This record gives sequence, structure tokens and C-alpha cells, in this order.
Amino acid sequence: MRKEALRADLLMLLTAMIWGSAFVAQRLGMDNIGPFLYSGLRFALAALILVPLLPILQRLSPDTPVPPVNRHLLFGGGLMGLALALGINLQQVGLLFTSVTNSGFITGLYVIIVPLLGLLIGHKTGLGIWLGACLAVVGMFLLSVGEGFQVASGDWLQLAGAFVWGVHVLLVGFFAGRHDPLRLAAVQFVTCALISLLLAVLFEEIRLDAIIAAGPAILYGGVFGVAIGFTLQVVAQKHAIASHAAIILSLEAVFAAIAGAIMLGESLELRGYFGCALMFGGMLLAQLWPRKLPPLPAPTLTETPAGAGEAGHPGRSRAAL
Repeated sequence: MRKEALRADLLMLLTAMIWGSAFVAQRLGMDNIGPFLYSGLRFALAALILVPLLPILQRLSPDTPVPPVNRHLLFGGGLMGLALALGINLQQVGLLFTSVTNSGFITGLYVIIVPLLGLLIGHKTGLGIWLGACLAVVGMFLLSVGEGFQVASGDWLQLAGAFVWGVHVLLVGFFAGRHDPLRLAAVQFVTCALISLLLAVLFEEIRLDAIIAAGPAILYGGVFGVAIGFTLQVVAQKHAIASHAAIILSLEAVFAAIAGAIMLGESLELRGYFGCALMFGGMLLAQLWPRKLPPLPAPTLTETPAGAGEAGHPGRSRAAL
């Protein structure tokens, strides 16, 4: 179990690095084509890469039985794809009106949104979540609110997208433990591509020369940002807790800021950097704050022989319960 957990953490860290750098490709891709077309093409490319690989990957693991595709897998992958399409397009349109750095940090707020959304399904939220949320709100104020208390429209779109990403993390955590993660990833890629391309046909101009000009950004976003990044997320979350996954994946904000500074020459005022630090500190606090352990159940005569005491359950601890 420890090896699986370490492997999952490393895969999610690699995912965060890929996602952070992909923000630059997302921004550059829209120099030539619209946001919906860019999203649709890169997810279609990712699906074209992953789907043919599925039978090959299955043959490489003959001892691991893979159940046939069924309606439950299609429903789960489709639901994940719907959330993915909504989140990625909010993020993509928002990048037209804000910086890569702002987008990365505001999107990263899903690390706090994930446990807050858990309240809706009966999960308890501790003091650390509320303290982290307060720090993040102050940080976002310093990062996004300008003169006259105006917030860029792109930042509002990124904030709306952060809520959708929180839902997506919960959906992946739920379905990845019940179905083959690679097939789930393929279904969600196809779903997201179809929705995005439909939006592009309805609302954007589509020209072949513009698509060719955006080719490098589409290739990077499709191959690395989606085919590798989102597939690694689904595979890693099969052995990870959703809230634990959220804190590692939120590091994409840091990698996005680094990539934006190196590749696009982006910079912030001092208050902006302080806001980023507060937001990231809030994300960490929300996940690292000590949680109360559930109380041990009272021993009964059937569970603990008379005179055995704690020796009746060697090696048992509150954490194990």
C-alpha cells in the first residue's frame, strides 16, 4: 500500500508540472483560434492517441482482467467528460482576459473547494478548511482586485471553473476506483472533445490556416496536457484520497506561474506575489491541518476476551479504525 501511495503521489506531482506548463500552450493557442476550438482539437487529439493504445496496454498486462465496456463505465466517463468540458472551457475563455499566473492560482482553489463540496454529501469540514479558505480569499483579493475594486472578468471565469474542477476531482476519485481508469479517461476525452467542438461550430469561425498556425500549441496541449496529464490523474487517483490528490495537483499553480514568467515574461506587483503566497498557504493549510481522529468503539465481551485489554487487538490503532 505504501508503494502504491508513493507511486500515486509522484504521478500526481508529474501531472501538476504538466498542467502548469500547459497553461502557456493554452494561452498561445488562442492567438490563432478560438477557445472552444482549441479545447475540442486538443481533447480529440488526446482521444485519438489513447483509444488505439487501450488494447495494446491490455495485452501488456495479461494477468489483470479488464471487464467489458458497460453502461456504468460509459455513464461515469461521460459525467467526468461533461464536468471536464465545462471546467476546461471556463478556464480557456478566462485566459483571454487574465494572465497565466492568475489563472493557475485561482484554478488551484479547488483544493479548498473539494472538501467544502464534501459538505453537500455529508462529509464534515474541520477548522483547517475554514482557515485555509479565509487565507485564500484574502490572497485572491490581493491578486485579482485592482483599482476601484474591479476584478477582471477572466478571474471570475477562473473562479467559476475552480468549482467545476472541484466536482471533477470528486467524480474521478469516485469512478476511478470502480472502473478501468484508462477507459474512463478515453470516454471523458471523447465527451469533452465532442462538446467543445460543437460549441466551436456554433460560436466560432473555423479556418484551416488558423488551425495549422496553432498546431504547436494544440500538439503540446493535446499530447502532454491531456493525453498524458489527465490520464496520469485518473490512474493516480485510483490509489489516492480525493482531498490528498487535490493538494498535490494544486501545485500546478506554482508551475503555471514559473512557466508564465519564463516563457511569456509575466510579472506581478508585490501585492500580487503576496496574494499568490497567501492562496497557496491557504491550500496547504486546508489539507495539512490536524484532523480529529474518530473515537475508538467501546470494547464488548464478544470483541475482547476478559483480561485481554488492548492486547486483544495487537497492532490496532485509531488510524486503522
